[in-house]
Amino acid sequence: MENHIPRYSCNRAWMDNGGAHCIAFGGLRVDDAIEESLLGVVGPGAVAAATAAAKGARERRDQVRDALSCDLEAARYAADRAFRQYDAADPANRLVASELEARWNRALAHAAEVEAKIAMHDAATPAPIADPVSLGVLASNLKTVWDAPTTDARLKKRIVRTLIHEVVADIDDAASEIVLIVHWVGGAHSELRLPKRRRGQRNSTSADIVQAVRQLVLIASDDLIAGLLNRNGLKTGNGNRWTRERVTSMRSNYHIAVFKPAEDGIEPWLNLGNAAKLPKIAPKTLRLAAEAGEIESIHPLPDGPWIFAHTWLITTAAQSIAERARQNPKYPAGSHPAQQTLFSSIT
Repeated sequence: MENHIPRYSCNRAWMDNGGAHCIAFGGLRVDDAIEESLLGVVGPGAVAAATAAAKGARERRDQVRDALSCDLEAARYAADRAFRQYDAADPANRLVASELEARWNRALAHAAEVEAKIAMHDAATPAPIADPVSLGVLASNLKTVWDAPTTDARLKKRIVRTLIHEVVADIDDAASEIVLIVHWVGGAHSELRLPKRRRGQRNSTSADIVQAVRQLVLIASDDLIAGLLNRNGLKTGNGNRWTRERVTSMRSNYHIAVFKPAEDGIEPWLNLGNAAKLPKIAPKTLRLAAEAGEIESIHPLPDGPWIFAHTWLITTAAQSIAERARQNPKYPAGSHPAQQTLFSSIT
């Protein structure tokens, strides 16, 4: 893995005799394909299967109860019959009476054993059947939950290991495709084919996104940038959601430096909240001034942060905004001194 970007390769030839890797390909697209297949298994298409499985489990439970009831009826009949035989026997014939009594006792013990099985079966709490509507809501939100940066990666790995036994990869040189055979737990198999990227071929990221990332790295880490891009509905060149690894890869491709906090603690670039502290004004005041073009600023994304250079906040324009806010504390956003209100007297 280079720069946290996964890459899959077969190293056997290299390990045995120093030969070249027989199979090698990037891991992001492959991981996306496996993820999509996995979510398809546990997504909306699986709701009907889950409901049918729950219904089948309930029916099997009912069948077991019916079978135990039949066994109990037969056991009680056998015990009653054994009692009648014992009761009709001549007490003087102790050998026969003793054998019939033993049969009766065995029949009673068997009936008691079946009754105990029925009691255990009835006492066991069956798994509740989920409401199909609830299952549908869960399935529709699964993709969002899976992609959320707060979702524990260990939990996702447990889900993958629970459902997938192994994935076998190969290269179809004739079709120039990556072939993935997914062996699911339970014995089912599925094949995925991905076009193999030719040398020099790439699906370029939008120039607007590249420019936005160039500006966002002034104040944000790759994790935060990925969240901002997703919040604005932006996709990668392959049409995927952004992750920290994809932002890192894109920066590497376009030679964009990573965000690093200033060693002396004096950041050259500030977000809205930190920038407003310098002229000692409210963030709303600074934002409205930036929207009005009264102070220089950068706003890379419609639903994203405002970025200010430290030097822009110590200019005459910034001081004027701060002074105007102090003169009009009731409306910290202020207004231009020369602006005439609707209720001013006209002479």
